[in-house]
Amino acid sequence: AQLDMDMLGFGQLTVVQVTLAATGGDNSLDAFNRAVQKIPEVESCLMLAGQYDYLLTIRTRDMKQFRDVLGDSINKLPGILQTTSYAVMETVI
Repeated sequence: AQLDMDMLGFGQLTVVQVTLAATGGDNSLDAFNRAVQKIPEVESCLMLAGQYDYLLTIRTRDMKQFRDVLGDSINKLPGILQTTSYAVMETVI
């Protein structure tokens, strides 16, 4: 099933790259993984190998709500060093 997120009131999609301060040992990754699952606006959380550690997709009503989620929840996740956010203009596929 495909849902129309605009009709559901969650038309704002933002992609967030997350870099952790340290990834050595399982504790920092486990703490992040547990905490990110508690943020309802997180649509997906992918752990990656490469320049950054995680890629999050965030669903919100609008950019104001995203700013609130970023400041109140995402930037307070354990081990966060840096985030970079990208507002999605259009979903092609």
